Amino acid sequence: MLGSNSLKMKNQALLTAIIQNAIDGIITINEMGLIESINPAACRLFGYESDEVIGMNVSVLMPSPDKERHDDYINNYKETLVPHVIGYGRDVLGRKKDGNIFPFRLGVSEVKFEEVRMFAGFIHDLSHQKEAEKRLMEYTQHLEELVKDRTTTLNKTIEALTQAKEDVSVSLDKEKELSKLKSRLLSMASHEFRTPLSAIQLSASLIERYAGELESSNINKHTHRIKSAVSNLTTILNDFLHLEKVEEGKVEVNPSTFDLTVFSKEIVEEMQLLTKSGQKISYSHTGINSTVTLDVNLLKNCIINLISNAIKYSGEETTIQLCTNIDTKMVRVTIHDNGIGIPLEDQKHLFEAFFRAQNTGAIPGTGLGLNIVSRYVNLMQGTIAFESEANNGTTFTIILPHYD
Repeated sequence: MLGSNSLKMKNQALLTAIIQNAIDGIITINEMGLIESINPAACRLFGYESDEVIGMNVSVLMPSPDKERHDDYINNYKETLVPHVIGYGRDVLGRKKDGNIFPFRLGVSEVKFEEVRMFAGFIHDLSHQKEAEKRLMEYTQHLEELVKDRTTTLNKTIEALTQAKEDVSVSLDKEKELSKLKSRLLSMASHEFRTPLSAIQLSASLIERYAGELESSNINKHTHRIKSAVSNLTTILNDFLHLEKVEEGKVEVNPSTFDLTVFSKEIVEEMQLLTKSGQKISYSHTGINSTVTLDVNLLKNCIINLISNAIKYSGEETTIQLCTNIDTKMVRVTIHDNGIGIPLEDQKHLFEAFFRAQNTGAIPGTGLGLNIVSRYVNLMQGTIAFESEANNGTTFTIILPHYD
């Protein structure tokens, strides 16, 4: 009997430790709807101390109208013995001690213990998820407004051109003026539409060729949608999510040991598929060995970001160089390109969030990439530096401490 009691005590202690240290909130209530227990995670979510709510009706944690309806749920349960909600996956609202309302996902389980019937509620906070969804929706709406405004501007320009054509006289000066207006319109249309259309056409052609005998009208129909939507939205979303994680301190360094040359060659092979016509990425390694202990995910993000910029800001038929070096203390990663370079007056702002150099023109970008790279390098206790000159290319160098 002592062994059995000891085992029960150990199991009870283990269960208590799991509940107390659970990331999600856990609340138990009795048949009367009174709170029997609440774990620390739930206390933090609702802003109460445990002794403030134990013994109170659980409706104290609910906003209207659920707060007023809860007694009806309890009374109905007493009559039917059928609980109002059992299961997992309901998105509901909770009310904090300070009156603020927040969203969470609720799971409810019925628990019978020694003829006592209780209910356990599992609470997963959705505040950050809902806020991210709200931000994405706001950004999407902002993009839609920009497209609408640009379309309106283009339509007005076309209308103005049409009216000018109708009113133009036979005089040479008027003809020259109309010719200039047409040139500006054509230049704008070419600038806005030719580059994305060329990329879509190239991607569609490649997919059709790779598809071989599996010809389908659906391939041609959806190719440009896939390429455009995935590329643009993924870049925007990833940049914002990476920035949000860094700012909230959710990014942690997790070192692991790996072969730097194999790792770098895989990145080069992957990025070569995204290069412009004639662009090549070369790789070289020097040093005492090729094994390092670093955070492979953070390092990969930094290198891919810098190579992506090199591809984007360099012309066709150019070479991008990736070099790695290992000595007894440090790992050095260098990315060199022969692209448009960075104007001297812009260089002091290069790692600031949302900053883009004045010579980038219409080349797409969020202005977040280098800011994120800089933050990741700092997290790994390293440094990042660059050398650049407008129209003469750029060299970025990352130096990280090496752990044997």
